[in-house]
Amino acid sequence: MKAIVVDKTGGPEALQFKDSPKPKAEAGQILVKNHAIGVNYIDTYHRKGIYPMPTPFIPGAEGAGEVVEVGPDVTDFKVGDRVAYTGSKSYAEFTPVPVLSAGKIPDNVSYSDASALLLQGLTAWTMVRDGYPVKKGDYVLVHAAAGGVGLLLCQMANLLGATVIGTVSNDEKAKLAKQNGAHHIINYSHEDTVARVQELTNGQGCHAVLDGVGASTFETSLKSVRRLGTLISFGNASGVVPPISIAILGEKSIKLMRPRLYAYIATKEEKDKWWGELFQLLADKKLNIQIYKTYKLEDAKTAHTDIESRKTVGKLLLEL
Repeated sequence: MKAIVVDKTGGPEALQFKDSPKPKAEAGQILVKNHAIGVNYIDTYHRKGIYPMPTPFIPGAEGAGEVVEVGPDVTDFKVGDRVAYTGSKSYAEFTPVPVLSAGKIPDNVSYSDASALLLQGLTAWTMVRDGYPVKKGDYVLVHAAAGGVGLLLCQMANLLGATVIGTVSNDEKAKLAKQNGAHHIINYSHEDTVARVQELTNGQGCHAVLDGVGASTFETSLKSVRRLGTLISFGNASGVVPPISIAILGEKSIKLMRPRLYAYIATKEEKDKWWGELFQLLADKKLNIQIYKTYKLEDAKTAHTDIESRKTVGKLLLEL
């Protein structure tokens, strides 16, 4: 089969499109013929070695497609099922997927929408339902509000009754974030984020700050959280947050969280709960899936260059 393979970590040029052995479905697995593959910022961390993986490896953390083979002990899936999955080597024509990591998708949901929603949607939904349970009357600050996770966070926090403040870098992103649930926009290219947050919250700060940017926004996020508020740092788009002294949380008794999705979906019961709630939101048409661009598998380098440019809005996909 054709696949993207990383022999040595580095820049986008490390993504090599080449022949790779076609896998088989082993015990506890299904083999999926991919139709749509999600591109996520975590893929760049793996490619660069921020989150080390043994080389060579096939990157990718989600996809959607058709089951073409089932392992000898698999009873929950059959050949022909339409599925989406997380946590496997998805930048390839075929991906072996543990059954715990896969779920069937409704007939009226496209492969593209399923793949575009799954990883970022689960990340966002677990964040606003468990990381900080958003409720009516809250002020929530979402950094990079026009990104893939950011747009979903704006929609979800709005749906749960919060006043959503989104940060963006330009007018185009501001418009998109507003269309997806942000009540107030801060354009950090010419506005002081902390000052605007204080103005919008009557000097109190936000109940929760959801920060997927990382190093460059961490201090701003700390200053934007209100007393007894919550800061969730869930990404490293601008680099890894440097080590901190825990004492910096004390002045306002801030709760600091650094979640990873897979801790939320480690069991079948957990996966079924979060997947079920997420796809119910989609079935109820309560979520707008924003796909920025779809690339061919062999153009994964371009997709990584684009997502790291911070100029994209919404979700990037690879298709076969």
